[in-house]
Amino acid sequence: MGFEFAGATDVGRKRDHNEDALLVLPEHSVAVVCDGMGGHEAGEVASGIGVETVKKFFDIVKDPDATWPFRYDREKDEGTNLLSVAAQWANQRIREAGDGSAGAAGKRGMGTTFVGCLVREKKAWFGWVGDSRGYLWRRGELHPTTSDHSLLNELIKTGRLSEEEIANFQHKNVITRALGMADQTEVEVSAWDLEPGDVCLVCCDGLTGMVTDERIAEILAKEPELQKAAQQLIDEANANGGVDNITVGLVRLPS
Repeated sequence: MGFEFAGATDVGRKRDHNEDALLVLPEHSVAVVCDGMGGHEAGEVASGIGVETVKKFFDIVKDPDATWPFRYDREKDEGTNLLSVAAQWANQRIREAGDGSAGAAGKRGMGTTFVGCLVREKKAWFGWVGDSRGYLWRRGELHPTTSDHSLLNELIKTGRLSEEEIANFQHKNVITRALGMADQTEVEVSAWDLEPGDVCLVCCDGLTGMVTDERIAEILAKEPELQKAAQQLIDEANANGGVDNITVGLVRLPS
């Protein structure tokens, strides 16, 4: 039995348009969330280019003789290469779209986070750039599979902030890495062995900023239908204020 896929996105309660983009591709066993940023709706453009490029890449690599847009790193496994090259290509195309040439007015400096989950047999890879997150839900518990590329997380890693300073940090939305931010981007990838019943989650901070990890775990435990679970996560974020766009992608290895 193959993997189950589901996903949902919502503008939230406070924003007037959705700068997130969701890509769920069961035929390629991949789910991606991009959270765009930039003025004049440029974030929407950046996240859209992000998911469009990832889809194009996975369509291309179905052909074993296809030429990849970036070099395959033979020191890394295929899952890591697929997510890394997809994100690098998306970064390049976002940079080209915002290069200041004709038709790019208002798009300079646009960017997007990226988090993708690729599954094969009994393994999952999570690739990310920025602060959109991946998780693995297993037997009622939620395990982080990504680590935010954010100013707050960089400071936490140095051990320079107290618990109170972390809770009251004023720049939680400042990210240190994004697609479109530089000519080359470093994509981080983690790989996980899966067990039957495991659920992989990719999401933007519109979910994690509004719903605790414990509550996310509860919702995934209580709702057996994956699409309904995705919608319930969004409903919960909206019920808690919905201050940002909310996007969720889910992948389950059936029991």
